[in-house]
Amino acid sequence: MKIRFYLLVLLLPWWLNNIAAQNVNHLETRENLSSNLPLVVINTLPGETIIDEPKITADMKVIYNGSNSLNYVTDPGNIYSGKIGIEIRGRYSASLPQKPYGIETRDLAGNNLDTSILGLPSENDWILLANYNDKTFLRNFLAFEIFREMGHYAPRSRYCEVVVNDEYQGIYLLTEKIKVDDNRVDVADLNPDENTGDDITGGYIFKNDYYTADDSWLSNYSPMNKPGADVHFVYYDPKPAELTLQQKNYLKDYVNTFETTLYSPDFYDRQTGYRAYLDVNSFVDYFILGEITRNVDTYKKSRFYYKDKDSNDDRIHSGPVWDFDWAWKNITENCIHFNRTDGYGWAYKINECAAWPVPPSWEIRLMQDRNFVNEIHDKYYILRKNILSQSHINHIIDSVAALLDMAQIRHYEKWKILGINVGTPESGEQPLTYSGEIQKFKNWISTRLAWLDANMVGRSFAKEGGHKPICRIYPNPVGENLYIQSDTTISKVVLYNYSGIPVGKITDCNDYNVKMNLSHIGPGFYITRIYFTNGEVIVRKLIKN
Repeated sequence: MKIRFYLLVLLLPWWLNNIAAQNVNHLETRENLSSNLPLVVINTLPGETIIDEPKITADMKVIYNGSNSLNYVTDPGNIYSGKIGIEIRGRYSASLPQKPYGIETRDLAGNNLDTSILGLPSENDWILLANYNDKTFLRNFLAFEIFREMGHYAPRSRYCEVVVNDEYQGIYLLTEKIKVDDNRVDVADLNPDENTGDDITGGYIFKNDYYTADDSWLSNYSPMNKPGADVHFVYYDPKPAELTLQQKNYLKDYVNTFETTLYSPDFYDRQTGYRAYLDVNSFVDYFILGEITRNVDTYKKSRFYYKDKDSNDDRIHSGPVWDFDWAWKNITENCIHFNRTDGYGWAYKINECAAWPVPPSWEIRLMQDRNFVNEIHDKYYILRKNILSQSHINHIIDSVAALLDMAQIRHYEKWKILGINVGTPESGEQPLTYSGEIQKFKNWISTRLAWLDANMVGRSFAKEGGHKPICRIYPNPVGENLYIQSDTTISKVVLYNYSGIPVGKITDCNDYNVKMNLSHIGPGFYITRIYFTNGEVIVRKLIKN
């Protein structure tokens, strides 16, 4: 009897605290949950369950009262209030307790409804990325931010807390779904009746990813570093079912022609080699981001490409970037390129491991061109002075950590995973606090950058000279901001009016991407003179609206 009594005394506080915690969580969710983050509240119809396809109809409200106000779950939806279609999305991430969701905003008739959410450009396809596999909440956000700062499109996102059917689900990243759109992947719309001439040439988004026989095609080439293996490319947007046979064959044949050139003896020729088919700058930047994050998925899955209509741009671009919840960490899987704790490893050598799906060996071949390797070298060390400096990265990390400091307590009360190895099998410590996870994240990045600083491929390209830069300026006609991209580092840009008088200048650029504000000049015709670090100069005509 005494033993039972003492057990009751010992267990009673734990039992009462547990019940109280459950009641607090229940009351907070249903009646008075408040957050500095936007709140996304979703309710399905009675008896409906959210599954992986098809989307079911539900109601959603998004609440955000501004940066200096709290948002309450009982507030009306002042950002969005209406119908959605919703499904569980993802593959591995869908197997974890906190589910990721695909969302489609709809009108009352069930049709797609374009709308702006939390300041993001108007569209109807959205994704709620879960963070169960990322205790920092930063791995996707930081990668997207860096690629965007490099001058490329990457999905824009907003942090929020989510409640589904009165049950708190934790912190999510509301983000844009990758798709063809003026404000996302800005390439030409491809319609089913466009099957000849310039019309059929774009725009397309395709990728390396999990595949089926119905949504992919088999490459004619096995990887150089995995002979005999099959490589599949996946039709993404337009969807396979929306593409005509002629359009599917066009894209397949175009990629095959490029690969034939890439694996030919003269692949490095600047006029007739791979550069005629690739936007090299995007491949350089994609490589750098993949290596900084040492992302196991950089090349084998969620690796996107896009191609516009030939009359706009006939090259294949690498990106947008996606899927970094397995990145920025040491993985215990049997692969030397991802499990070392001293910062060692090359993501582009993934085929040396048991990778599936099997990625193509495009980067392996590109690395055999010393010019491509040297471009990576130059670009990396330029970026290390600004976008990829430890101070800049830490500033982003600290800003997010401060923003999420209140909400992360709630998140980890819901998902009690601090200190536990869940999701990606990681080696090393498992911090017991959120601040510990943030410090671990910073330490990993510092170690990785130090290793890359000492081992980055290539040597200074600027010393070689003799290369005519490939350069583009856009948009043209231009409004407020002019963007200049090149495969060679830009040292200076000078804008002249048609009388030869300088009206704008940017000096000491030392970058591949330059943004020039033209709001101070009036409409008319202008001349842009672009100076490069290798001594070359390019002149472009420009129209200002």
